[in-house]
Parts: sequence; structure tokens; C-alpha cells
Amino acid sequence: MSANIDDMSSEIYSYLYERILAQGALDIYTESIYMKKNRPAYKVTVLCNEEDLDKFTTLLLTDTSTFGVRYHKLERAMLDRKFEKINTKYGDIQIKLGYLNGKLIKVTPEYEDCKIMAKKEKMPLVKVFNEINSSIAEKFF
Repeated sequence: MSANIDDMSSEIYSYLYERILAQGALDIYTESIYMKKNRPAYKVTVLCNEEDLDKFTTLLLTDTSTFGVRYHKLERAMLDRKFEKINTKYGDIQIKLGYLNGKLIKVTPEYEDCKIMAKKEKMPLVKVFNEINSSIAEKFF
């Protein structure tokens, strides 16, 4: 579902994201667009299960300045996923493993674990990601 919004304070979007994700949306994102009369705006898109349409329609209509919501039925393909913890020099980090037709094709560290480690070690997040990805490459590929 999506809504085009051209008249709402940008501070509200952060709150909206939190509320919608807390209610179980699969994802939410915004895109910069131009609307009639060449006005800059945002298109807010919420990905959700069909049974949650009413709940998120209500949230968009009550928590934003929009007067309408559009619906688009989508299908998606996903990798089979598995989660594991690996030990690194920073401690245990959860990783996500992605399989296609039973073959491991992707392994990524979980952002929140890396963020915690970066703060704890007082180092740039990008450095933690690089070091964890090196460990992953050695172990899995």
C-alpha cells in the first residue's frame, strides 16, 4: 500500500516508521516524488500481509496528512534463511545465511549486533562490518 504526502513535517516520518514496524509491517520506505503543481512530496510504501491492510490503512490515514491510500498486490521471491551465531574477536555475532535451491549463496552479519560491537569497541561501524565479513568469507566461502 502507498500514500503520497506533500504537506507533512518530516519529523513525523520517523514516528510513523516506528509505529508501523511495531504493528508488524514487513517493511516501510519512502521515495521522493513530485506531485501536481510540481510540489515535492514523499510516497510512503508499507509492505504488509493482506490480512493487515485495514490496520495499516487506518494508521496511514490517522497518523499522516494523507487523504487516501493506494493498494498494489505484490509477490516476492526470497532466499531460504537460517540464522547462526559465530564467534568473532568482538564476541558472538548473529549472521543470516541465504540459500537458493539448497546452496548457500549469501551470509551477512546482523546490523544490530555489529552496531552494538562498534559502540562497545568505540570504532567505526564500517570497520566492524569489514572485519566480520572477512571472518564470514574465511568460514563459509
